This record gives sequence, C-alpha cells and structure tokens, in this order.
Amino acid sequence: MTGTAAMSRTAGLELLDGLRAVSYPTLGHFLDEGFLDPRIQSVLEGVRIAGPAVTVRIADNDAIAMNHALLALYPGAVLVVDMSGDHRHAPVGAVTAAAAQAQGAAGVVVDGMATDVQELRETGLPVFARGTTCLTTKRVFGDGSAVNVPVTCGGVRVSPGDWVLGDANGVVVLSPEAAAEVLEKALASDAAEPALLARIVSGEPLESVLAL
Repeated sequence: MTGTAAMSRTAGLELLDGLRAVSYPTLGHFLDEGFLDPRIQSVLEGVRIAGPAVTVRIADNDAIAMNHALLALYPGAVLVVDMSGDHRHAPVGAVTAAAAQAQGAAGVVVDGMATDVQELRETGLPVFARGTTCLTTKRVFGDGSAVNVPVTCGGVRVSPGDWVLGDANGVVVLSPEAAAEVLEKALASDAAEPALLARIVSGEPLESVLAL
C-alpha cells in the first residue's frame, strides 16, 4: 500500500468512527439533503448502522439482480435497494438477509417492502423498509436492473460508496465530502447538548438557555 493510499484509508476509518459516534438527528441541524423518506424505517428495534453503500436497482420484480448485489457486498457495506417505484414486492427476506450477513454487510435499506419478519429479527441484520408483505420478487431477469450504479432510494440519490447512516429515527445518506464537512460540527453539537439539558433540568430560565 502506498503512503497516499494508507493515509486515505486512515482518514476513511477515522470518518467511519466519527459517523458511528454522532447522533444522526444532529445532522438534521446542519443539513436538509440526504434524508430518506421517513416511511422507510427499521424492521428491528434498537439498531444503528453506518457504512458505505453498495447499490442495486431492481426492475420487473427481478430477484436475480438481488443475488448479484449480494455477491458485490463486502464487510461493513450497506446494501441500498432501489425498487424502481415498486412498493409491493419484497426483495429482502430470510435468505437474502442471511447471505448479506455472510458477506459481512452492516445492513440493508430498501425503498420497498421486506418479508420473513421473524427470521429477519432472528438474524439480527438491520433491515430498513417501507413495511412488510408476503409478496416477494421472482426469479426473473429485469431489463432495467443493475448493480453498483447511482440509484434513488426514499427520494435520495445514492451512489456506490456514499455513507449510509440509519437508526430508529430513519436513514440519511451522505457523500464522502458532505460527511467529512458536517461531522465535526455535529460532534461538537452533541458534546454541548448534555450541559444544555442540565441547565434546563436545573430550572434555569428558558430565556437564558434557548436561542431566541
């Protein structure tokens, strides 16, 4: 590994550590873009993900495209699924989650449905979706399907390698540049919040605590 590559990898790891530590709602204090449709929520309770995106666009109920996307996963990645507007068929269930977990994925975010809810909860793999259904994708090939291309998920454009952050509040996607730019400000805001809350709890007049 060259010196430049080593420095880049170190910077990436430091950024990941920061993204794992920051409160995701704090990012909403500084940004307006990148927040997925709030109807995309975690199927599991108490989960939190941060990782680079591997993307797949699924057309025509194409389950085969999902299999190709699973092969493209790597440890720590988050699979982001664009269902091409299909909010009825589920591309992720027990087998998909097990395969993603075997690849070391950090989670799956699908702009559509999930299935096999109990099995998903048993695997523990974080899955974010619009809801659950018994209707699944099929073993067919969709002409418009593609892996690791820019996609749209929850109204947000997602490119391979973008940072995908998710918890019980929802999901936000940031380009590496946007993540690096906002992280320091967000962490500083998080660090200041306990003192602010303590002042409110102590009974200090709100006029002197809140920004007016």
